[in-house]
Amino acid sequence: MLEKLFHLRAKGTDVATEITAGITTFMTMAYILAVNPGILSSTGMSKDAVFFATCLGAGLVTIAMGLYVNFPVALAPGMGLNAYFAVVASQRGGIPWDVALGAVFISGLIFIVLTVTQVRQLLIEAVPTSLKKAITVGIGLFITIIGLKLSHLTVASLHLGPSLGNVTGTGGYGQLLYFEWDLTIGSFLKPDTMLALFGLIVTTVLMALRVRGALLIGIVTTTLLGIPMGVTPIADFSFTWPAFNDLAVGSLNLRGALELGLVSVVLTFTFVELFDTFGTLVGTAGRAGLLDEKGRSPQIGKAMLVDAAGVSLGAFLGTSTITAYVESAAGIGEGGRTGLTSVTTGALFLLALVLAPFFRLIPDAATAPALIVVGVLMIGAVRDIDFDDFTDALPAFLTFTLMPFTYNIANGIAAGIVFYTLLKTVTGKARQVHWLLYLLTLLVIWRYVMLGGH
Repeated sequence: MLEKLFHLRAKGTDVATEITAGITTFMTMAYILAVNPGILSSTGMSKDAVFFATCLGAGLVTIAMGLYVNFPVALAPGMGLNAYFAVVASQRGGIPWDVALGAVFISGLIFIVLTVTQVRQLLIEAVPTSLKKAITVGIGLFITIIGLKLSHLTVASLHLGPSLGNVTGTGGYGQLLYFEWDLTIGSFLKPDTMLALFGLIVTTVLMALRVRGALLIGIVTTTLLGIPMGVTPIADFSFTWPAFNDLAVGSLNLRGALELGLVSVVLTFTFVELFDTFGTLVGTAGRAGLLDEKGRSPQIGKAMLVDAAGVSLGAFLGTSTITAYVESAAGIGEGGRTGLTSVTTGALFLLALVLAPFFRLIPDAATAPALIVVGVLMIGAVRDIDFDDFTDALPAFLTFTLMPFTYNIANGIAAGIVFYTLLKTVTGKARQVHWLLYLLTLLVIWRYVMLGGH
């Protein structure tokens, strides 16, 4: 039955590899179970309600991705988008959380229309191969910096001066001047950093020896070592059945979201999700070898439809935008090539509804090494970018550098599209530019100028 559903042999994989890959993807994403309720509860939403929506939404949409698309990509409420949701729906934003959920739901409907009408799929044809390769590289660097931050191997060093008054006066919000912060290496004397470094050594040695399930073994081993080191929070463990008495299912306020004042909010959700999903799907599919020589795949259109439906489903259940996760690359790095990987990950999200205390034992220091290693696996696509042609080189460079350095996939893709269109046009190569890129260039400029850079 599994062979018939997922075509395992045709993809060069087997059941054990796919299940291992699915477990690995889930473990690298499990942090969202704690983080998303923590972020959205700042809007007045119930943590239990958000936890329920996170588990159920991620589980159902990820399983749909596996069964309908046969794609090894998992989905969950997106980091960054949930933070934007919290800002919009906080007291500072002045918009009730149920209205913000309505805005997310509407953005999902927009995506469904764009997908059914094949507009989103046109991106696959329009974006040149050089940018697609750069997206894969950028996803690799982006997921690496996530791992470096989770492990505290990379930390931000602050020495506030002129910005101090502004930051304290706004309750911690504000931008620092360039000389007031640096990215530096963390302290190896801290237990979580030491544990992450140990995990990185174990995982890379296993990878070098080509041990099957190296990433998963590394996560489990590091989690176990974290117990005597005091990093794995075993002392705080207690199993309690979750309380689902105050759910937000169906609580979205569509009428409020349709007010003119929320147009910019809906468009921001739509814009970021448009490029985020495209980038994640192309990047992970490229790493999995699921794209042809022109960077195309018939599965991506179906994947976009599942993603679009997931946005609205998540809002109906009571959470911010559900989107494809770059951490899916960890499962792909373990050999995941089919939807069985996604079905496994989705099933674990559903299981987390009752077993969340066990999954929350996995410390960040245990999952961080896997993310760093996945960056190595993905960055090799840089070899396929033509750096001798500056009109290809610069857009690609901006794409894969701005993703990690602005902590946003959409920013990298947006910059790549704008500069690719500009440089090809001014050098007399306008015919190499797909007509959709001209339209997207105008959209990107309008978005950043009119709606702001955030």
